Amino acid sequence: MTHQNVFEIGEPQGHIAVEKLHFDLTGQHMPAPFAPVLVGVVGSGNLEVLLEPTAAAGCTLDITTSAHGFAPIWQAVVEDFQARHGLTGVAVSINDMGATPAVVSLRLDQAAAALSMKARA
Repeated sequence: MTHQNVFEIGEPQGHIAVEKLHFDLTGQHMPAPFAPVLVGVVGSGNLEVLLEPTAAAGCTLDITTSAHGFAPIWQAVVEDFQARHGLTGVAVSINDMGATPAVVSLRLDQAAAALSMKARA
């Protein structure tokens, strides 16, 4: 499922518009209890990914992006991530400043790898 909202923040002469996307995806791999995982930084052409435990079934992804009109591409990237990792009980928050799909996939995989490392520790 995808829900989109566009809103503006900022001063009247300098609005910054961001797009918010939400995805609920099914999963089958419940990680061991974990502390939140944060990877990446919010900067031009980059993004940060935060993984947090949740009691909800499946994997929720909330994306805030400065790039408008790319919901179908975001959907393809997050569905590919979920097909590979199948997380459940995980909330993913992404703050994006125009990262390419390859960078998004890299950061999501980096977060999943960090989550795996925490589970083994």
